[in-house]
Amino acid sequence: MPDTDLRLAVDRLIGRVQHWTPARWARPSAADSMTRADLVHGLAQRLADAGADASGEPRRPVPRLDNDLALPDQLRVLTADALAAPAPPDEIDRLTVDVRETAGQLD
Repeated sequence: MPDTDLRLAVDRLIGRVQHWTPARWARPSAADSMTRADLVHGLAQRLADAGADASGEPRRPVPRLDNDLALPDQLRVLTADALAAPAPPDEIDRLTVDVRETAGQLD
């Protein structure tokens, strides 16, 4: 099921990063010159956009909080929102791939 795959991918990503310190979040990612926090915040925005699109709501910017330690919580909430909307299965599949690709760029 696509929603189960997305939840699992997000849970794995969160399990991997939830203990990171601010210094670890600030390190460069494998993607261009973005920090790891920038990369994960971008994923959070894409999850929010998918939830907004699926529910017919306008897209809104996800706030970039002062503390990057909140990013795992943002991912958890925005994933739940996208699944509750519910986003179409092909969109859920695309988000699952996006989560996995983002995780791969955190090394």
